[in-house]
Amino acid sequence: MKKIKLKKSAIYIMCIGLSTLLLGGLWYADLSQKSLEKEEDHTYVSRLFDEGVETVVNTQNVIIKPYTDTNVKALNSFYDYKGDEKTQQNAIINYDTTYIQNNGTSYGGIDNTFDVVSVMPGKIVSVKEDKLMGKIVTIEHESNVITTYQSLSEVTIKEGDTVAQGTVIGKAGESNLEKDLGKHVLFEISVDGKYINPDNCYNKTLDELKSN
Repeated sequence: MKKIKLKKSAIYIMCIGLSTLLLGGLWYADLSQKSLEKEEDHTYVSRLFDEGVETVVNTQNVIIKPYTDTNVKALNSFYDYKGDEKTQQNAIINYDTTYIQNNGTSYGGIDNTFDVVSVMPGKIVSVKEDKLMGKIVTIEHESNVITTYQSLSEVTIKEGDTVAQGTVIGKAGESNLEKDLGKHVLFEISVDGKYINPDNCYNKTLDELKSN
């Protein structure tokens, strides 16, 4: 067999090529390892944030007022047995020599009528008309909370409807029980069948009403 002799320059080139391939392989292996470590770290950190973490943001709606006109104001008070004498006097309705304790708060004080809205999402369970109180709408909400809107001049919903918070349910009107109040809405709210002061309910969730 005939032997092949390589020149020194060719040998040097081959050695350099092999060294380059070896170094390149080592560099690629190191880079791949670091990439895997970063991916594992990312997975671990994500797992820390995803598992067993409860949100601290309360997504429940808070109770709003039954009107949107900023000129509307409270005209009388809720009768609180523990309230002061002046507040209690403002919460007594005098009708035909009969004194009635106010179970809600009347809002009005402006010349024109105004929209009356649902303070929370719920279902319309009653729409009726009363000789003394005008048109009355009753809405059932979660957590056994009931709201009632009285002295309405017109109603824009019907029994059985489901309404969102802020839905217009009617217009403020007048009542034969409190003629001196002009156009107004008498708003009542009850929890588990017990009337509570509406002014103590705004900006609270239904769960917060249950806990008080």
